Amino acid sequence: MSQDESQTPEDSKLTRTKRAWARDGKFLTGRISRPETERLPPGQHLVKNWPVLDLGIQPQIPLNAWRLDVTGAVENRLSLNWDQFNALPTSTFVSDMHCVTTWSRYDNRWQGVSTHDLLDRAMPAENATHVLLTSFDGYTTNLPLVDFAADDAILATHWEGAPISTEHGGPMRLIVPHLYLWKSAKWLREIQFITADKAGYWERNGYHMRGDPWREERYSDD
Repeated sequence: MSQDESQTPEDSKLTRTKRAWARDGKFLTGRISRPETERLPPGQHLVKNWPVLDLGIQPQIPLNAWRLDVTGAVENRLSLNWDQFNALPTSTFVSDMHCVTTWSRYDNRWQGVSTHDLLDRAMPAENATHVLLTSFDGYTTNLPLVDFAADDAILATHWEGAPISTEHGGPMRLIVPHLYLWKSAKWLREIQFITADKAGYWERNGYHMRGDPWREERYSDD
C-alpha cells in the first residue's frame, strides 16, 4: 500500500456526507476575503478599539459550570463541559468584524473551535436549515446553517492571543465574520439545529433575519 493510500480516511457516513457537502456546495457562502475596495461595508466606519454592546447583563460563568449543548435536528446531540470543548481541534482565523451600530474593526485574530469541526461531530440532519443560538444571559439569535458553517466561522475562546473577556462574550462566543456582529452570540450556551427559520431576540424586535453588512440588512424592511 502506498503512503497516500495508507493515509486515506476510512470510508464512513461522515466522510461520505462531507464529500456530498463538497459536491453540492452545501456550505459555500462566497469569498472569505474581499478586495480592499470592498472590505468596508456601506455605512460603516473603522475603529481601533472594540466597543462593548450587550443587553445590560454580563453573566459570570465559572469554567467548572460552563456547558455547551448541541441539540435539535442532528444525528449526535452533544453536551460538552469546558475541558471536553477544549479537547476539540483548535483553529486560528484572522477576520474583520462589523457591528450594526456602524463600526467595523479589521484583522481580529481569533482562536477556538471551527464550526466545521463541531458540525463534523454533531452531523446535522438532512432537513436542518438553520441554527438558533441561546446565550447564558437568555439572548437568542438565528442563523441559516450555511452561514453558521462558513469557512471562517469560529466558536472563539481567544482574541488577539488572550482569553476573550467577559464583557466581550467570554469564555466562548461565536464569530461569523461576514454577518453583522449581533448574529455572533456572546456567552454561547446552546446551538439548536432547526428545520425552519425562527426569529431570535433582535429579530423579533425589528432587526433583519440574516444581517448581511454589504447589503445593509440592518432592519426587517431592508
